[in-house]
Amino acid sequence: MTTHSPALPSFEETVAQYDPVLGFEVHVELNTASKIFSSAPNAFGDEPNTNLTEVDLGMPGALPTMNYGAIEAAIKLGLALNCSIAETCRFARKHYFYPDVPKNFQISQYDEPIAFDGWVDVELDDGELFRVEIERAHLEEDAGKLTHVGTSGRIHAASYALVDYNRAGVPLIEIVSKPIEGAGDRAPELARAYVRTIRDIVRALDISDAHMERGNLRCDANVSLQPKGATEFGTRTETKNVNSMRTVAQAVEYEMRRQAAVLTAGDQVNQETRHWQEDTRTTSPGRSKSDADDYRYFREPDLVPIEVDQAWLDRLRAELPELPDQRRRRLKAEWGTSDATFRDLVHAGALDVIEATVDAGATPEAARKWWMGELARLAHARGTSLEGLGVTPEDVVEVESLVAEDLINDKIARQLLGYVADGEGAPREIVAARALAVVSDDEVLGQAVDAAIAEHPDAVDKITNGKLQAIGALIGPVMRATGGQADTGRVRELIMHKLGVAE
Repeated sequence: MTTHSPALPSFEETVAQYDPVLGFEVHVELNTASKIFSSAPNAFGDEPNTNLTEVDLGMPGALPTMNYGAIEAAIKLGLALNCSIAETCRFARKHYFYPDVPKNFQISQYDEPIAFDGWVDVELDDGELFRVEIERAHLEEDAGKLTHVGTSGRIHAASYALVDYNRAGVPLIEIVSKPIEGAGDRAPELARAYVRTIRDIVRALDISDAHMERGNLRCDANVSLQPKGATEFGTRTETKNVNSMRTVAQAVEYEMRRQAAVLTAGDQVNQETRHWQEDTRTTSPGRSKSDADDYRYFREPDLVPIEVDQAWLDRLRAELPELPDQRRRRLKAEWGTSDATFRDLVHAGALDVIEATVDAGATPEAARKWWMGELARLAHARGTSLEGLGVTPEDVVEVESLVAEDLINDKIARQLLGYVADGEGAPREIVAARALAVVSDDEVLGQAVDAAIAEHPDAVDKITNGKLQAIGALIGPVMRATGGQADTGRVRELIMHKLGVAE
C-alpha cells in the first residue's frame, strides 16, 4: 500500500508510537563561471538550450575536462563540514535513461567521494544543537531540466514535455548525511534547520548562490519509521527535490504520518521516491527506488583521478572564511545579545543587515530596533525581504543620528523610513523636503499646551493632585495639534511648568 490513508494519525499520535530515522541528500549547484566538464557558461535564466557544448550533449568524440574551481569548492565545503578529504578520488558513470540526461549516464562520484566522514552541528529553534553526521560530499554534474506541460506538471498528465539542457553539466556537490536517529518529534524542525545550516555554509564559502527557489539548492528527504524500542530501521521513502526549508519540514512530517498509517494498518512501506505536492501538502508515489547496482556504475574512463596534496589542502584550509556558527558566536558576544533575542534576529533573516548597520556606525541596540521593528513591518507589508526594501544600513544610521540630534522623534523616524523605502532620497534630504523636523519652538508649543489644559480639566485636576501619569492625556492633544512633530520632552516640561508641579 503506497497511497496515503484517508485518515492519517496526528503527528502526536505518530511520534508516540514510532521513532523516525531521517536522511538528507542536499544538492548544491556551484557558482563557477563555467560547467563542470565543459567551457559552457554556468548561468541561470538564459534562453533555453544556449549554454551548451558538444560535451554537455554527449556528442561522439567530445571529451570532458575537469573544472579546477569545482574541485576547490568541494574541498572547501568538505573542510567546513569537518570531513576527511580524499588524497585521491575518481569519477564514475551512473547509468540511467531519461530525456534530461542526453548521454544516458551522469558523471558522478560513487565509491570514491572527494569528502567523507564529517559532521555539522545544527541549531534548533530553541538553541539546542543537534549533530548530523555526514557520510560523504561528492562532485557530479547536474541533469537538464524537463518541463511537463499539462494540468499537473507531472509526466503522467502531460500533453508534451520541453527539455532545457542549459542546466546539463552545471557542477553539483551532493551532501549525503548518515542515518539520523533521535530527532523524535523535532524531526520536521531538524529537517528545516539542517537545510538552513547547509545553505548558510555554502553562502559563507561563496561557492553557491543557494537560491532554493531557483533550484541552486535542493533536498531529497529520506524518512523511515521504526516502532518504539525497535533497533532495525524501517523501509525508507525519498521525497525528491524539495525546494524550500518550510516544505522540507512539511514533507518530513507528512511522510511520518503517512507511513505510520501504513504500518499501523499492518501493511508494508514501499521503498520508493515520492513527489511533494505543494497544493495538497502531501507526497505522491514516484518510482521504485533503485539500488546502486541498478545504476551499473563504472569508472569514468575520460577523466584522470583527482589528487589532493597536503600543500593544496593547507592553502584551501587557510582560505576558509569565518563560518556561520563561528560568526554568530562572535556577534552575539560582541553585541551582548541574549540567546533568545539573537535567535529571533537570525530566524528573521536580519543578521546581515544588522551587522552591516553596526559596521556603518549604529549601536547594536539601535540597529536591532529599526530592522526588527519598523523595517520588518514594512518588509512584511510590501511582501519583500529586508534587503529588498530599498533601505540601506547607512540610511538607518542617518535616521538614528537625526533622532539623536532631536531633529525628529521616533514617530517621525518611522514615517521617514517609509519615505526612504519609497525612494524619495536620503533621510536628511527627506526631512528638509517634507519639513519633518520636530517642533521645539516654545511659543508654538505653549499655545498648544494652553489649549490642551483648557480642554481637559479632569486631567489637570489629576496632575495637580499628584497623579502625574495623567500627563499623557495632555501630551496627546499637543502632538495631534502639531502633526506629531512636537518635541515630547519639551511639551512635558511646559505642561509641568504651567501647572506648577514637579516630578
